[in-house]
Amino acid sequence: MSSESLDLVALTASIRDWAAELGFQQLGITDVDLSEDAQRLEAYLAAGYHGTMAYMASHGSMRWRPDELLPGTLRVISVRMDYLPQDTQMAHMLAQPERAYISRYALGRDYHKLIRKRLQQLAEKITQAIGPFGHRAFVDSAPVLEKPLARKAGLGWMGKNTLILNRKAGSWFFLGELFVDLPLPVDAANDRDHCGKCTACLDVCPTQAFVGERILDARRCISYLTIELKEAIPEALRPLLGNRVFGCDDCQLVCPWNRFAKPTQEADFQPRHGLDSSSLAELFLWSEEQFLTRTQGSPIRRAGYERWLRNLAVGLGNAPSTIQVLQALKARLDYPSELVREHVRWALQQHQ
Repeated sequence: MSSESLDLVALTASIRDWAAELGFQQLGITDVDLSEDAQRLEAYLAAGYHGTMAYMASHGSMRWRPDELLPGTLRVISVRMDYLPQDTQMAHMLAQPERAYISRYALGRDYHKLIRKRLQQLAEKITQAIGPFGHRAFVDSAPVLEKPLARKAGLGWMGKNTLILNRKAGSWFFLGELFVDLPLPVDAANDRDHCGKCTACLDVCPTQAFVGERILDARRCISYLTIELKEAIPEALRPLLGNRVFGCDDCQLVCPWNRFAKPTQEADFQPRHGLDSSSLAELFLWSEEQFLTRTQGSPIRRAGYERWLRNLAVGLGNAPSTIQVLQALKARLDYPSELVREHVRWALQQHQ
């Protein structure tokens, strides 16, 4: 069926209904012009704020030209899905230095597969309605500027903490995109800044990773240090990590707009294996086999066992000097990896 003979307005209304049925809280549609954001990205990369994330600088202009990434793309369907588990007592966990704090998005199953599958199902529903069309689903994958696309599609504005904020949902949601070759009507961009004079997120950052409003130096960000960085965590930053061993939620925890965040209805995003309340020592003593079993289908797998131990060693170095903490660290003094051993030695020095 040619796009000329399609009722694009009716199709768009159906797409919104199907997205809601598939568990998405909101859907927006935008064109593929990201030229303004391209300039911001180039300035960010030139400053080196992306650290060792070389993939952010690769792929040339594909990142801000969706029609280069998938030729024929006319529109991007941007969706969001809430992920905040029922009350996991985030502030309470952060205040207990012997407990491991894991970013709330990583407590359940890996969102990539779940959201990509739902986007694929959305594409199948469109195919059933109009016949074959060009499309491809993305979830935090390939060179896609997902936050600028979400803003342009009207899902929220770019907060001072660089996250997309939504007046009805805060920021506790995942984003996904479906590139399509259909000339669907586009939504109004969300260009109004509702952060006002608030700087709570910038002020609370444990490592002061924000060099300005909406500019994050990843090299100081705890999420980068505990997930992306493959080498040793810089010594000067280790005491600032506290008990955060995989990611960090501080800039979301203090955001006033997150008063409006709603707990997720997705069973897959609920905490598994007690990861929302485990002690650092307990997790540090997991064998590699236990780690692989208990993080199966989890975003934590991305760090791998060696870096998981590295991060936990730092957390234990910042923890109170209890017998349990010291015994756990000493048990890993001879661990085969020098990366782990070096962080264990540092941690033990903190307790002297």
